Amino acid sequence: MMITGNIQYLHRAAIDTARWDAAITAAGNGTLYAESAWLDNFCPHWDALVEGDYEQVMPLPWRKKAGIQYLGYTPFIYAGGVFGNDLNADRLKAFLDAVPPKFRYWDFPLNNGNNYTLPEYPMLLRRNFILPLSPSYTDIEKNYRKQIHRNIHKAKGLRFVVDTAVEVEEVIRLASLRHFNDYFSVKDYNSFLKIYGVRQGEGRAKIYGIRTNQGNLMASAVFFFAAGRAYYLLVGNHPDGKTAGASHFLIDAFIRDHCAQPLVLDFEGSDIDGLAFFYSSFGAFAEYYPTIRLNRLPAWLRWLKP
Repeated sequence: MMITGNIQYLHRAAIDTARWDAAITAAGNGTLYAESAWLDNFCPHWDALVEGDYEQVMPLPWRKKAGIQYLGYTPFIYAGGVFGNDLNADRLKAFLDAVPPKFRYWDFPLNNGNNYTLPEYPMLLRRNFILPLSPSYTDIEKNYRKQIHRNIHKAKGLRFVVDTAVEVEEVIRLASLRHFNDYFSVKDYNSFLKIYGVRQGEGRAKIYGIRTNQGNLMASAVFFFAAGRAYYLLVGNHPDGKTAGASHFLIDAFIRDHCAQPLVLDFEGSDIDGLAFFYSSFGAFAEYYPTIRLNRLPAWLRWLKP
């Protein structure tokens, strides 16, 4: 254990899981990705910075390469940084200053509650898109762009049907056609399969699919629920699904089923202009969060960027 001011560095074994999860639940910027079970499932290793009696916390997912420990991006962990209430630039800096010096390379996302400029730490601002679902369906739907209405009409004309009994393995098969080896490994998908089984059993995960009347799956998505949000987390689409309006039809079906609830649909990105336009076409708006990259490796090791 290392203590910097009132901030302690704790190894995973020393973290009180119940207090940790209570802190994430109570945090105004709490998220699915900071829950202990989520971190345990996807991170080979994670430690944490904890302030006081778990008033504010920061997970530190880490890896090792060539004997060097580093803080890097972990698949399916889309938000990190400091979680808590009454955050400000000084608190964020205090946590970043408290990261143990053994982690000499950083490349990971923070969260939208950490959107502060710190001259000492290089950050890149990125976009996420969110859509509040508390209004009625009529009020949400009237903000769709005309293209969304046209594609939903097209999908209906093709006699597509909504299927909420799709098996997660079928979504993974479709998703892996596009993302395998680019973003996710077999191990990543197996970890996803494991956490889905747990969360689905708790009533905190759902799958939506769009099928042709012959039963072919044209679009699919896994949604997880936590911290007042529905996360559009894993998407598997048939190559012909986009032009046929299947993805538009799927998201509209989810909105129709979950509107008029204190829930936010979290699209998880994107900085890709085409995806940003697609998400915003449903009336979603941008929410910004920083990512941080810091290289304190000695000059002779900088070529070994993890």
